Amino acid sequence: MTRVIVFLAAVAVLALGAAWIADRPGDVTITWLGYRLETSLMVLVVAVTIVIAVALALWSLIRTVLRSPDLIAMVLSQRRGVRGYLAISRGLVAVGAGDVRTARRYASEAERIAPGEPLALLLNAQCAQLAGDRAAAEFSFRAMAEREDTKLLGLRGLFVEARRREDAAAARAYAEEAATAAPSLAWAGQAVLEFRCTAGDWAGALAALDRNSKHNLIQKAEYRRLRAVLLTARALAIEETERDRARTLALEAAKLAPALVPAAELAARFLGETGEIKKASRIIEAAWKANPHPDLAEAYAHLRPGDSARERLARVQALALKAPGHVESALAVARAAVDALDFTAARLALRPLLKEPTQRIAELMAEIEQRDSGDEGRSREWMTRALHAPRDPAWAADGFVSDRWMPVSPVSGRLDAFQWKVPLAEMADASSVIESDEPAPAPAEAPPYALRLPSVPERNETPPAVAEQLPPEAKPKRRRQAAVPPPVEAVIPLVHAPDDPGPEPLPSEEPQPEPPPRRGFFK
Repeated sequence: MTRVIVFLAAVAVLALGAAWIADRPGDVTITWLGYRLETSLMVLVVAVTIVIAVALALWSLIRTVLRSPDLIAMVLSQRRGVRGYLAISRGLVAVGAGDVRTARRYASEAERIAPGEPLALLLNAQCAQLAGDRAAAEFSFRAMAEREDTKLLGLRGLFVEARRREDAAAARAYAEEAATAAPSLAWAGQAVLEFRCTAGDWAGALAALDRNSKHNLIQKAEYRRLRAVLLTARALAIEETERDRARTLALEAAKLAPALVPAAELAARFLGETGEIKKASRIIEAAWKANPHPDLAEAYAHLRPGDSARERLARVQALALKAPGHVESALAVARAAVDALDFTAARLALRPLLKEPTQRIAELMAEIEQRDSGDEGRSREWMTRALHAPRDPAWAADGFVSDRWMPVSPVSGRLDAFQWKVPLAEMADASSVIESDEPAPAPAEAPPYALRLPSVPERNETPPAVAEQLPPEAKPKRRRQAAVPPPVEAVIPLVHAPDDPGPEPLPSEEPQPEPPPRRGFFK
């Protein structure tokens, strides 16, 4: 609307000016080279306007003719750019759709139209990866890595290809180069950290972690936790050679992550060696409140090497009050009570856990029965229950179970992957056997040892051994019948005396009298 008003205003001003000049005609005389030209002012203005317009038109025509080569080249370049853009976009869509043939066709067209374009190189690499041609993909990524504008993209592709062919040295080199070129690159920083941790280069891993934190690649809380893990790992590595340095690292780790069990246990051991019992106790108590663990209880019990078993029991009982009702508290008290020969206290500590005992609980009860009353039968009973009891928590990471804590998962190389948990607890609901089309269920309480008898032929069926000896005309003909599932083999459980777990002799052909029922330990 504003433009319309301005246009109308300009037309009105020009009309008024033309009318004003027409109402006031004048004479104009021009004398030049002996010629005399007389005309009115209005005619002169019109003539000058026409001359200027013709001059401008001629100049535009001459300028267009002079620039025609450049204009033609620009038009062709624009057309080529549009065609290249369409080829690249359609090729990437084909790659996303998994159409290898179409993607290759558009990649060839894009390479012919725009051979140096970064997206054309990326499309070639994507097509090679989709087709499984690793050599061609690596060639394309290497070409991108040699250019400044596509260096990071090429290094990323080379890193992925090196990981796929399990070349850890090459993958680490590419990640290090990318992290040096762009420290804020998240994947490169994480990869460098993992590679240095896997190699046991804890000093280099700490430097990589600090660089990632400086460029805001990780959160502050995560940084403190991972730094504590790396400090603990480094302290464990130099524990035997550099005791003072290891002590400093362990104390810093315990300060950064008070709930980290290995750091607290290691720091407490170092402090106990120097007689700083109160400080060591505070560190273990803080970690125990967050994560009760048997290593913490063991370290807490032996903070003062000269204490008696009774004194260690009293100390562990005080620690158990920091996490009342926890399984590890009861187990720690029971373990210390057994060492102190206070079997009554040990039984009282384990009594709430006997309804559903785990392996450690059953084994500890077997030891109590053995050392307290010397009852071999009850001790063996608890050991039998330990074989079938649920598993206790352990250090596990990515399906790998370790007897001790490790800073890095040996499966994935992930830092701080080990957790104190029941191994494979998330797979407890999965089936433990492979279901078949025709399952043969076994008795609900069948013992592991069982005698399997050969299948008995049916009443009207000739045994195979006899059928082979008959002449062809005497062999019975088989009748076609519906498919019948194979008969379930008989499983006869053997009954053994409690003090004789070995197998009994096979029954003879003569009938034997049935033994009187025995009363088991669990009845």
